[in-house]
Amino acid sequence: MKKIIIHLYALFSFNQIAISAETEGMPQLNPEFWFSQIFWLTISFGILFIVLSKFILPKIRNNLESRKSQIMDNIEIADDQKIKGEKNLKEYDKIIFDAKDSAKKTFNLAKEKIQLELSKEREKIENELNSKIKDAENEINDLIKSAPEKINLIAVDTAGEIIQKLIGVEVNKSNVSAIVNDQIKTTRDK
Repeated sequence: MKKIIIHLYALFSFNQIAISAETEGMPQLNPEFWFSQIFWLTISFGILFIVLSKFILPKIRNNLESRKSQIMDNIEIADDQKIKGEKNLKEYDKIIFDAKDSAKKTFNLAKEKIQLELSKEREKIENELNSKIKDAENEINDLIKSAPEKINLIAVDTAGEIIQKLIGVEVNKSNVSAIVNDQIKTTRDK
């Protein structure tokens, strides 16, 4: 109930205010107050203009100019760094190319040196092998030349021993040698 009474009182007082405003009208639209309104409007906007133009706008302008100069300085520094970076990159590429070229030359020189040493060593080994082969061939030729004499001696001794064991009589080695030589000649002729 109290709430309803409070609401009714508020509604009534609001209606009273609205009615009194209608009778007096809005002061802004009353021509009697226009001069004072224009005066205070001019004073207010004049003060606002002076404050803005003398204090606030110069600070904003200075901030904008300092930002602009800072941005331009940063752009110049970035351009300088870019140019230096490109120059350093070219120098780095040149150094890399020179190093690769130098390494290639060094590798080729080492390869040629090793191949030369290998060919010398191969030639030395081949000469040693050839001399050993010649020595072996000479030995073989000597053995081949001396082999028939040794074979004849062995054949004569063996035949003499066999005949002595079979017959029991010691045979003359010159007779056995003549028979063995005769037998070898007949075998060669065939």
